[in-house]
Amino acid sequence: MHTSCQRGDYRIATDPASLDMVAIHAYLTRSYWSPGIAFERVQRAAANSLCFGLFHGVEQVGFARVVTDKTTFAYLADVYVLEAHRGQGLSKWLVQTVLAHPELQGLRRFLLATADAHGLYAQFGFQPLAKPERMMQIVQS
Repeated sequence: MHTSCQRGDYRIATDPASLDMVAIHAYLTRSYWSPGIAFERVQRAAANSLCFGLFHGVEQVGFARVVTDKTTFAYLADVYVLEAHRGQGLSKWLVQTVLAHPELQGLRRFLLATADAHGLYAQFGFQPLAKPERMMQIVQS
């Protein structure tokens, strides 16, 4: 199910064909969470996720993707808005749009990781893990 919503000159769309993978890769490769990530890895991650592109006209200026089974679990990842478009509430609108998506309703758990946007996500009910000792990870480059 592809959705789209408009706010002024900005649009959020979930159609994978609308995504500018070159622009997404350009941002992610310089982000703190995926520096130097290979283009092929970004492309494959997007192909296997529910993606939200933020556009100003035809230019991709933001992105978010959700890894999910659409029933019990989701993980919000790779959320960004280009620096030149910040300060307009676009990050908040992007997260609102993600959380309102029909395929993400009724989930038991929605996770994310952030180093610097706790305030943004707290507005939507995200909070630190109640029992982080239960979580484990494997980290590979």
